[in-house]
Amino acid sequence: MQRRVLIVVFPGFQLLDMAGPADVFGTATLIRRDAYQVEVGSVSGGHVTAGNGVPVVTRPLAEVTEPVDTLLVAGGPSVPERLADTALVGQIARLAGGARRTASVCSGAFLLAEAGLLDRRRATTHWLVADDLRSRYSGVDVDADPLYIEDGDVWTSAGVLSGVDLALALVARDHGHGLARNVARGLVVYLHRPGGQSQFSTAMRALTPRSEPLRELQGYIDANPAADLSVPALAARAGMSQRHFSRVFTAQTGMSPGRYVERSRADTPRRLLEVTGLPLDAVARESGLGSPETLYRVFRRHWRISPGDHRRRFQSKER
Repeated sequence: MQRRVLIVVFPGFQLLDMAGPADVFGTATLIRRDAYQVEVGSVSGGHVTAGNGVPVVTRPLAEVTEPVDTLLVAGGPSVPERLADTALVGQIARLAGGARRTASVCSGAFLLAEAGLLDRRRATTHWLVADDLRSRYSGVDVDADPLYIEDGDVWTSAGVLSGVDLALALVARDHGHGLARNVARGLVVYLHRPGGQSQFSTAMRALTPRSEPLRELQGYIDANPAADLSVPALAARAGMSQRHFSRVFTAQTGMSPGRYVERSRADTPRRLLEVTGLPLDAVARESGLGSPETLYRVFRRHWRISPGDHRRRFQSKER
């Protein structure tokens, strides 16, 4: 029996918040015919225009009386003004009460919170609006770092394309990782990422330095994780004293040199595990981490999964 997925939208929603998950569920159904039935609903039904001007045909939410397996609420730039839409919030609350699970993409978490669905739950959203979610809804345990979070029967995800990661995780939960991997390949998505992975790569976490020498040094660090990246070595490369270098680097990137190096070295083994067959000791050396033991500690701290588990779940067979 097909699992019914209802995606809730509203005027000004983020098109990718709807289209990304819809394509994941749709591709799963092309591979396995009985996987999902996807519908898009809104308060009034009919054509609803996304924030980028693209219209989408929707079904009135009040007409949805049959069981819903997965209720998924999109986000978008118009969410702040939609929080006062009692009809929308009320329909979300009603439909969630009968759904097996409820999920949101990006700022759709605000609508779940407004409907009372995130009270005393851990949740995530786009990092840009996480502080607003935290301050507006004190009963929600907001974690702005993960790509997606599962807390009981409620799932929340981070910004925009993390909705694809969320949907792939739901497919994996329903039908196994094999189908989720095949869907990812069909959509030419790089890999199905675990929810515990951070929303940010090292480059995204750090500010871009104003100084050209520091921008070049930042690129050098990312490209050469196994090099000597100690503060004395980096300061010498930048032509500065160690004290001045540390102060300027921290001021212009938002993190200390040592913290930037550690995060950059944490990014490298993730890529190597996904696209190479190198043994763990070689991955550790290539990443500048020295030993498998250090690799394990750093990997668990940054990506919340062991190196071996990450490789087994997400390695591309097309390397």
